Amino acid sequence: MERDMDASLLAIGFVVFLAAFTQSLSGFGLALVSMALLPALVGIRTATALVALIAVVIEVVLLLRYRQALEFRAIWRVMLASAVGAPVGIALLRGLDEGVAMFVLGVVLVGYALYALLGLRLPRLEHPLWAYLAGLLGGVLGGAYNTSGPPVIIYASCRDWPPEVFKSNLQGYFLFSSTVVVVGHALGGSFTPEVWRLFWLSLPPIALGLLAGMSLDRWLSPVTFRRVVQVLLVVMGVRLML
Repeated sequence: MERDMDASLLAIGFVVFLAAFTQSLSGFGLALVSMALLPALVGIRTATALVALIAVVIEVVLLLRYRQALEFRAIWRVMLASAVGAPVGIALLRGLDEGVAMFVLGVVLVGYALYALLGLRLPRLEHPLWAYLAGLLGGVLGGAYNTSGPPVIIYASCRDWPPEVFKSNLQGYFLFSSTVVVVGHALGGSFTPEVWRLFWLSLPPIALGLLAGMSLDRWLSPVTFRRVVQVLLVVMGVRLML
């Protein structure tokens, strides 16, 4: 029994390390990686609350690193709309059967990964309504699964921001979105003693993942690494759907 618990904690630590490494290397992927793997280990509701806390820590560190490239005027509409969508997502998660919630999460992971792998190019999105739509969808997904990234990443890709601005703006959005989600979970009583225990145990893997990602980002190709992650997301997403 004790050996099984130790193995489970090691698996959780590895997932957290991989998620932090992915986010620090490519600018996103924290929630996609962690929510693809953690629900099988701790259940989807515990995973959602845990990843919300982990995300705030990681995004604070990365935003401090890329803060000089942040363009707040480019993302404030996305942030505003996400604050509206997040409570809706949290309510949906509480009302959904866990099997249905896992299936929907799998669809989100596979859908985004296939979009990225196929290299689909959408037209440049200039109208402010696109920012509100991306933020609203991101907020709903963030509240339900912490996966606020896909709609906003697609929107950001259609804005043609330089790489540093892309990373910085995404961290700014993710931090705001995660903070809103954390407040929502706190008000809803989602942060159980077990969630807090797992969060404190996750801090060392978070630190190691961040250090590894920030140290290797000049040696590893973020594009190649993202491709590998996207292929894995397809596999993990399909597994959640079965």
